Amino acid sequence: MVAGESGLGKSTLVNSLFLTDLYKDRKLLNAEERITQTVEITKHTVDIEEKGVKLKLTIVDTPGFGDAVNNTECWKSVADYIDQQFEQYFRDESGLNRKNIQDNRVHCCLYFISPFGHGLRPLDVEFMKALHEKVNIVPILAKADTLTPAEVKKKKFKIREEIEQYGIKIYQFPDCDSDEDEDFKQQDHQLKESIPFAVIGSNTVVEAKGKRVRGRLYPWGIVEVENPAHCDFVKLRNMLVRTHMQDLKDVTRETHYENYRAHCIQNMTRMVVKERNRSLCSKLTRESGTDFPIPVVPGVADETEKLIREKDEELRRMQEMLERIQDQMHTQKEGY
Repeated sequence: MVAGESGLGKSTLVNSLFLTDLYKDRKLLNAEERITQTVEITKHTVDIEEKGVKLKLTIVDTPGFGDAVNNTECWKSVADYIDQQFEQYFRDESGLNRKNIQDNRVHCCLYFISPFGHGLRPLDVEFMKALHEKVNIVPILAKADTLTPAEVKKKKFKIREEIEQYGIKIYQFPDCDSDEDEDFKQQDHQLKESIPFAVIGSNTVVEAKGKRVRGRLYPWGIVEVENPAHCDFVKLRNMLVRTHMQDLKDVTRETHYENYRAHCIQNMTRMVVKERNRSLCSKLTRESGTDFPIPVVPGVADETEKLIREKDEELRRMQEMLERIQDQMHTQKEGY
């Protein structure tokens, strides 16, 4: 998923990352149309091949995010979409056709931060805090070619400081094993130091030093998209497609989705308990023949306690059954 206000180069970066044109049929809105635009959710699917492995990639865009005068809870439709994918997966997982589940859960959210501010804006903080328990957030410092190297370094430090200050949980790169080679450890360290990734997108091929490269031509020189000295584009692409794709999916499955599933099961259990209590009260009222509180008299009190004990035992058995179903689902998922 890509999110951020208009004009930060989201579409250009996505096309640059996956060497495609996902937005060729998109209609550009004029100023009047943008006033009434609300946050939309659009999906694009593309097939990519990396080192001989073919992958089906789904890009979820959020046009209209942050463009309104009043952006209060403009992130809600994005959060609802992520929850809907969790809900659909939960239904499929609980159904009969578990072997052929189509996984449409959002495994990563690239959140674009404007390079023109002094750090995170209130909208940035609200968005990331609202979604950091639902999805892996990877912050992106957009349009890095508008900043000098010194400004990029300073702004990165400021954003990391504010992310920690506001308690925002962005995606954490896993620590290297002690037996990993030094080159891999160095790459891992550089990735962690690159947060937020300062990126430049371009679908234009220009000539630089006799070579044709993707970049941007300025009066003072050429910015090369795939030059590590110019931006973090290559690091971001390698992280998404090569080195950390599986870890992003694992964190989604083991943390974000499990939290959602546990919440669903707790709600189901509470509904069962509430319904059983309502049925018990209704039964006792019918047996007493009155809508008033049941008087505690010998014999009736014993019968009431017996009914309550029976219902408690039935609830306990149902909770155990739910736990067994949950364990079976978890075991089957690991087997797949």
